[in-house]
Amino acid sequence: MSEQNRENKMGAMPVGKLLLTMSAPLVASMLFQAFYNIVDSMFVARLSQDAMNAVSLAFPVQTTEIAFSAGTGVGINAFLSRSLGAKDYDRVNRITNTGIFLYIVTALVFAAIGLLGANGYYRFQTDNETIVRYGTAYVSIITGMSFALFGQMCSERLLQATGRTNLAMIPQITGAAINLVLDPILIFGLIGFPRLEVAGAAVATVIGQCVAAVVGFILNVKKNPEIKITGKLIRFDKKIAGGIYKVGVPSIVIQFGGSIMNFGLNKILIGFSEAATAALGAYYKIQSFIFMPVIGMNNALVPIISYNLGAGYKERIKQAARLAILAAVGIMLIGTLLFELIPKTLLSLFTPSEELLRVGTTAFRIIAIHFPCAGISIVGGSINQALGKPMYTLITSLGRSIIFLLPAAWLLSLTGVLSNVWYSFLIGEVASIVLCVFFLRKAYKDVGLA
Repeated sequence: MSEQNRENKMGAMPVGKLLLTMSAPLVASMLFQAFYNIVDSMFVARLSQDAMNAVSLAFPVQTTEIAFSAGTGVGINAFLSRSLGAKDYDRVNRITNTGIFLYIVTALVFAAIGLLGANGYYRFQTDNETIVRYGTAYVSIITGMSFALFGQMCSERLLQATGRTNLAMIPQITGAAINLVLDPILIFGLIGFPRLEVAGAAVATVIGQCVAAVVGFILNVKKNPEIKITGKLIRFDKKIAGGIYKVGVPSIVIQFGGSIMNFGLNKILIGFSEAATAALGAYYKIQSFIFMPVIGMNNALVPIISYNLGAGYKERIKQAARLAILAAVGIMLIGTLLFELIPKTLLSLFTPSEELLRVGTTAFRIIAIHFPCAGISIVGGSINQALGKPMYTLITSLGRSIIFLLPAAWLLSLTGVLSNVWYSFLIGEVASIVLCVFFLRKAYKDVGLA
């Protein structure tokens, strides 16, 4: 039997074992990435609180980049995996090459926007010249070299779509490891290198992403026989692009909504103090250690469900969904316990001032209440996307971030009590989980799983 005609493991392996084996490498690589994110911020925080605030205020820009790269990747993953399940290999190759084209164009757009708009972005948020100087340099480098992030994300998603998650972790860990090594060298000017401070963190990130992209594409060419990267096919295909963005655009909008939410929260919090903004930045860095494993599992879950939907294996879909939700809630409960019991220990990683320690401790304990609900919402959203119902996920996620959380944060800020603002996370998540459960049940009925 040929490599292409043989049943992919996503349709043959026992579901529990499949989810575990496909998730494990992605969770490991995500944890490594989260570890890097924390260490990266630890180095920057040693410069000053202004330096940490500059990087924290850049978070919406970075998450917007990730929204477009990851959202396009989700669309490629779902469309490509369904085509594999249906044994339509001609469409698989057209999806692969059209996806690469879309990544190239989007990276160029981000590079232009970032280089032209970085300074104005920071001046809109603060008049602290040190933060503006640090932040402009950081964002200009990160966005100006967007092709590095988009290249890495593209190569990883192609490997994930065919079930090769063990290979997908190689470029991610390679890039993060290089980044981790270069961070202190370029930030502080060690072993003869110039002291670049916050800009050094950006340069280290871009170098790591470039290496990861190269490694990822080599792995796709050498070790991923179910797809073919062909130069003449790397072009715009309207029908294929439409199929990719049918799933991808809602994912992009969802994550972009998160960027808007974060930008709005920064504007609200900086009205109380710069320590409040730094606390939010610290929260997102440490929170990634809890959320990244769930996201890693989701990255494995989407192609599993999409493949089995294409192949018509409905019971496998339901089993995978149940296991993923249980695992996500378990991970999130662990996160809640950590944030409730040792918030000061977690904050101490960032060389905090007394004010940041006080503000952050309160923030961590209040925000962490919503973690288990978030686990259900995150997995439920991915299930809806994989089932070809991305609009359900879009409505749910925008409800959480834009419709409920951000207005709640603004209204609570009018009380003049900073601690009240943190409860907006719980309000947004409770509303989100109600919508998520409703739409998940509807999606099951729509595709004949109920």
